[in-house]
Amino acid sequence: MRIGVLTGGGDCPGLNAVIRAVVRKGVATYGHEFVGFQDGWKGPLEGLSRPLGIAEVRGILPRGGTILGSSRTNPFKIENGVERIKENLAAQGVDALIAIGGEDTLGVATKLHELGVNVVGVPKTIDNDLGATDYTFGFDTAVNIAMEAIDRLHTTAESHHRTLVVEVMGRHAGWIALHAGLAGGANVILLPERQFDVEQVAGYVEKRFQHQYAPIVVVAEGAQPLEGQMVLHNQELDSFGHVRLGGIGQWLAEQLEAKTGKEARTVVLGHIQRGGTPSAFDRVLATRLGLQAIDAVHEGDWGKMVAMQSTDIVRVPLAEATRELKTVPLERYAEAEVFFGS
Repeated sequence: MRIGVLTGGGDCPGLNAVIRAVVRKGVATYGHEFVGFQDGWKGPLEGLSRPLGIAEVRGILPRGGTILGSSRTNPFKIENGVERIKENLAAQGVDALIAIGGEDTLGVATKLHELGVNVVGVPKTIDNDLGATDYTFGFDTAVNIAMEAIDRLHTTAESHHRTLVVEVMGRHAGWIALHAGLAGGANVILLPERQFDVEQVAGYVEKRFQHQYAPIVVVAEGAQPLEGQMVLHNQELDSFGHVRLGGIGQWLAEQLEAKTGKEARTVVLGHIQRGGTPSAFDRVLATRLGLQAIDAVHEGDWGKMVAMQSTDIVRVPLAEATRELKTVPLERYAEAEVFFGS
């Protein structure tokens, strides 16, 4: 077979490890040929491709980002988008696609499968919010980056007796905030799954100061105050209908400074969480997912996503994986609340 590979949505560490595993096993074990589609769904939509053989994937295991490029292109928002993809696949002799991405990318893959395109999905997101898989690669690296930042912020916060608010990624799911906050010893963690009372947060901050320590508050970008709204960077929507978040950390720092009388500063980690070399866990997980993805393609098991359940890599229907987001259960949040303000 001639197989197309693409990476869509936000980049993350581990994408190149998937590409490498797919190509190495696909060529060496099965004798398949590969073509890399560039910049997410824009590649098959516009016929943008590049050779993808063993030579092209050598040395990419430790590299962050994606050698294929990415975008948030939605072919279902473009006139004749699906027809153009089918035509370009046929023109390049591509028999099947491996789509590596998150909720939006795999949502497109699900619809294309229903319309007759041979697709297998691989779950990718630093947010760890895809259903049907216990973990997505990129998440572990993002958490470790955020944790290291929190570790460093503790010392400067103590030196200046100030509150530091750390804003991390997480539009609708607070997995990064929860794990990084717990691992970094944060004194308050705020998630999109549960609206917060800014007065209560201020109380936690004051209690921390009473113990002669400076507080670290970790807040996911999608967290909301009681009866409030998401803090938006602007009102513009991307092709998947998402607003651009940003600003909750600054808003919260201003509120806390006014309510406690203690200086508060904000650190927004942003795309730092996406960048750089993947952790060992993410390299191994991404590699295993890639190996299983090419097996599914070779067997013609279309419309499936490879997933990690317990320690096994299994196949689940794409439709099941993209049906709903995996958010943080409130009982997991309750575990973290034990440490708030202490």
